[in-house]
Amino acid sequence: MPRTARFLTTAMLILSGAGVSSAGVPQTMPVAGPGVTGTLLRYPSMPSQHVAARNVDVWLPPGYGKDTGKRYPVLYMHDGQNLFDPATAFGGVDWGVDEAMTRMIAAGEVREAIVVGIWNTPKRREEYMPQRAVKGVVDFNVPGSERVRAEEIISDEYLAFLVDELKPFIDANYRTLPDRANTYIMGSSMGGLVSQYAMSMYPEVFGGAGCVSTHWPAGDGVALEDFATHLPDPATHRYWFDFGTETLDSSYEPYQGRADEALRKAGYVEGSNWITHKYPCAEHSEKSWRLRVHEPLEFLIGR
Repeated sequence: MPRTARFLTTAMLILSGAGVSSAGVPQTMPVAGPGVTGTLLRYPSMPSQHVAARNVDVWLPPGYGKDTGKRYPVLYMHDGQNLFDPATAFGGVDWGVDEAMTRMIAAGEVREAIVVGIWNTPKRREEYMPQRAVKGVVDFNVPGSERVRAEEIISDEYLAFLVDELKPFIDANYRTLPDRANTYIMGSSMGGLVSQYAMSMYPEVFGGAGCVSTHWPAGDGVALEDFATHLPDPATHRYWFDFGTETLDSSYEPYQGRADEALRKAGYVEGSNWITHKYPCAEHSEKSWRLRVHEPLEFLIGR
């Protein structure tokens, strides 16, 4: 089905769904409380034809309500429950994206931008594992994690939700700059893996990907060959990669080295349209990502 038709069909689903206004727009819940900075709006159970409904959070920059003619870049981020609100974040520690953006906007380090946080679901691994790369069974190389069969992976459907349903909704209801040069995607761990996959699947949609502590060891690096053979044009795209040296991140460096080599061969220039950063002593956790989130934010949407 063409994207436009899918979006119109989804709009009909929205019209009949729970938590939806009579005008056909999902109702928002303002989110406030300790640890939440600025305007944060939540769409509970955003429906989709492709994947399970989930919450979607939208953070608006401080100037959004002042200049009604201004339009803004948009950063889409995975694991949305961990980004803004310690009350919903894993372990009670959020990334502090709202605080970082507020501070960096005031300092002139980044452009004002809208940040969209897409919550995960119980099928997080299946939604975030690059589907095109997988044949057979995937071992995620995480203690206690079960294997997943290729036919169970639904990242193509998840990305169709983002591109064909969620992005058109955001563009229709907020003052966005909808072009590729102003649309970015970012996540950590498996969220980093699906972020690079999103840009290779939809190079006409996303112009930059922030891949934090990317979990390349899934399938013993099975996504790396797919990454290398589907890199978009370095003249129009940008990548941020990083990793720590402790806990789960301690195994990432050799895999990231292979990704870096693929970027070089494809014509990406480190320090320009691509950065890989190693953080000694950093672990695989929201606490660590909170401490460095300002760096990928500045790389993607900096002035």
